Amino acid sequence: MDSVIDFLEAEQARGRSHVFLDEEARECLRELYKKSRHPVKAERVAPSAKTNGSMTPAASPEVVPPSAPASAIIIPGSKIEQLSNLRQQAERWAPARALGSLRETMVFATGNPDARIMLVGEAPGYNEEKETEPFVGPAGKKLNDILKAMGIKREDVYISNLVKFRPSMPRQTTNNRKPTPEEMAACLPLVMAEISVVKPEIIIALGGTAAEGLIGLQGSVGSMRGKWHEVSGVPTRVTYHPSYLLQSGASNQIKRSLWEDMLAAMEKLEMPISEKQRSFFKPKA
Repeated sequence: MDSVIDFLEAEQARGRSHVFLDEEARECLRELYKKSRHPVKAERVAPSAKTNGSMTPAASPEVVPPSAPASAIIIPGSKIEQLSNLRQQAERWAPARALGSLRETMVFATGNPDARIMLVGEAPGYNEEKETEPFVGPAGKKLNDILKAMGIKREDVYISNLVKFRPSMPRQTTNNRKPTPEEMAACLPLVMAEISVVKPEIIIALGGTAAEGLIGLQGSVGSMRGKWHEVSGVPTRVTYHPSYLLQSGASNQIKRSLWEDMLAAMEKLEMPISEKQRSFFKPKA
């Protein structure tokens, strides 16, 4: 029981409000609840035990059914086989399906299973849902341009999203919304499993929402970028989402900030960097 509570406390310290537990953990919590109603001796209880917005599962629509796994299962086999199996798990991922706030079409990942760089966005949008591939459409083209400027191709990296289903909205057409913390928490085990399989040398979180769900950061991208973070022991950099370049009118200041993050990634991987690359988007003297 203590290990479960320690886990909940650690997740709460990261700012998470919901976690998905397997049946064994839930049974421990049930027993603890029973003992708290008929105490025979002092028991240690989990902090902030509220029915909604807490670290302790409660009887609400956000609680997953007992049959749902608490974590993704990585099967023995090659990386391609493991990722294919994770894709199958994502299709029927109960924690996400149980929320009732995500659309039906699952969008998994694309790229090289042996990639040195893994890029993680927040969630699929209209174009991604239509093509069932992350980062397509205008934002995808912008990302392709960034990779080309680094001297690599889209096929060289591994591209995924934190949430595997497009967040739904009333009367939704091409409009998108960012995922909620609950939606990100529901899909987080899938992304963590992908990281475990791919074993990238670095991760790049694209946008503040992805950084919030993946690393547990809060605030603006400007306050998150420019430094290295860590996810499962992998150095992780936060930078602007490619769509932000489009929304901001592609100002040179934002372009340069994003490019400096890419240069830092290239330096971390000891990739060759030309003087021309170093000077991209620098203010003219």
